[in-house]
Amino acid sequence: MTVSPQEHDRHLAAVPDLDPAPNPHATQAEVEAARHDTKLAQVLYHDWEAESYDEKWHISYDERCIEYARDRFDAVAGPQPLPYGRALELGCGTGFFLLNLMQAGVAATGSVTDLSPGMVKVALRNAEHLGLPVDGRVADAEIIPYEDETFDLVVGHAVLHHIPDVEQALREVLRVLKPGGRFVFAGEPSTIGNLYARWLGWATWKITTNVTRIPALADWRRTQEELDESSRAAALEAVVDLHTFDPADLEKIAEAAGAIAVHAHTEEFAAALLGWPVRTFEAVVPPGKLGFGWAKFAFNGWKTLSWVDDHLLNRIVPRRFFYNVAITGVKQS
Repeated sequence: MTVSPQEHDRHLAAVPDLDPAPNPHATQAEVEAARHDTKLAQVLYHDWEAESYDEKWHISYDERCIEYARDRFDAVAGPQPLPYGRALELGCGTGFFLLNLMQAGVAATGSVTDLSPGMVKVALRNAEHLGLPVDGRVADAEIIPYEDETFDLVVGHAVLHHIPDVEQALREVLRVLKPGGRFVFAGEPSTIGNLYARWLGWATWKITTNVTRIPALADWRRTQEELDESSRAAALEAVVDLHTFDPADLEKIAEAAGAIAVHAHTEEFAAALLGWPVRTFEAVVPPGKLGFGWAKFAFNGWKTLSWVDDHLLNRIVPRRFFYNVAITGVKQS
């Protein structure tokens, strides 16, 4: 779907002055309605996750994640003259990608947008705590509420697979970029990687929830209410995760949207085989149960296997088998 200039102007005029309030506790009726409305599902699911999202995914705004974000940017974009002036994060979540890139010197000022009011609220709060000059709006990625040629850089992390019309979103990205401006999207699931990640997550959930029914292991099990709420969220997750990407196909989508100098990069094969069971296990056991030793094991294990991926496996394994896909492109001058 391509939005005409007239339709785009009408949509911009309809953007409310005040963003809607977060709704972190969806009712069963809302969940059922969201099964037939993907954008409602996006809002409900991400509002539900907003306040706990950083903890769930071990997101921080210190050297560990600053380095991670900068490495993802550099891996796909290559050396760039920095900093970019003004950057936009599309589907910002809690601000992980842009805020850490700003701390790494990639951009001087920023704006965040997300369809979820809860995520925008948390992202702006995180930016305030870090003392970063960032504004934000609740916004649909297919109709970005900023004027033409506003930004020098547009970034996103794990967002494209949530957008119904990816090509239209990239057209909007190119519209709000200045001539010569760049976009960088990272953390997108590959089609093959998603198959083994989903299976590993499902198997870990089944094994852990069944084993922790044993009375001697009862204190390793979250309450049934928490598990039920996680199951409801997982049901919505199946609705909000709309796409997986073959890297070559994603390059074609970006080029069809009008980008030049398009390049896709993939990473995490061995690291993903460890990462998905680890994350699922952490979601099943009570918070704080695993302790610092577990966190150290999980991080060091991921880092070691990422090194194996980057220095060995990417030379012999086709790029479509890696879990994460990143894409970059430039707006023609």
